[in-house]
Amino acid sequence: MEDLLRPLYQERASNENTLGVLLIESNKPFSPLTDNFDSILFIIVTKGEKPWSVKHYEYGDKIAALHIVTEDQLNQWLLLGSNRRVVDWVVNGKVLFNRNEYITELRDRLDKFPVPERSKKITIEFGKLLRRFSDGKELFHSSQYLDSFNHILHALHHLARLAVIERGFHPEITVWNQVKVIEPQIYKLYEELITGNEPIEKRIELLLIASEFSISSKTKLGAGHLLSVFQEQNEWSVAELMEHHEVADYSIDLTVLLEHLIERGIIHVIRQETKGKHLYHRHYTTKF
Repeated sequence: MEDLLRPLYQERASNENTLGVLLIESNKPFSPLTDNFDSILFIIVTKGEKPWSVKHYEYGDKIAALHIVTEDQLNQWLLLGSNRRVVDWVVNGKVLFNRNEYITELRDRLDKFPVPERSKKITIEFGKLLRRFSDGKELFHSSQYLDSFNHILHALHHLARLAVIERGFHPEITVWNQVKVIEPQIYKLYEELITGNEPIEKRIELLLIASEFSISSKTKLGAGHLLSVFQEQNEWSVAELMEHHEVADYSIDLTVLLEHLIERGIIHVIRQETKGKHLYHRHYTTKF
């Protein structure tokens, strides 16, 4: 298949905008990693008309996909974990073109997983964990057990990803295989929720208690990136935080993060008077 795709990537490689080209081939009849295509040609560029574009090809009984992605889009995927296949593609794909060792350096960065990137990714996962847990808990108390089960399952998934990141690894598609080795206690919670013999409401109730403890024990780690931003000035409005370039990637979960940290006494509320009687602006600080 590589020979058939060569004209496609050679044309791209001659463009100075192209940073790297990777080939991912499937040797299985069913492969979600490649969307069941026989081959993926993954091209990274400095800039493009679109952040991500895809073309599909076929030759005989073979099918292939061409993905062209900008460096900014790739970095966003790696940070947010919103396209988890990409980690596998970058790490395990066959390098067909490598301008100025770009792919080599990218793989090295993924392997070392620098602390600043890790800290931000942890806070992103922690915000998602809090959101899912909060929704699951509310649904449980409303006796909506199946919906609650779904949210608690997702919360456990974010807890698992957080544990993997904490150890300095990127979460893979098979995250539970990683967690089984890295943090078996979380894997055991997952097993109990999925395969336990108790009625569903009892399983959820037990998981809520266990998850609450896990969330509490990981609060300072989970919120570490946000707390580092707080050190830049004495107090913040929520608008200022949302506009901060370091917080933008988890601004959707910022409110639930703030309220959790207030409950734990880590962040404090400052009330500022408005023109309205008994109406105050709410600002936040860690300085009390």
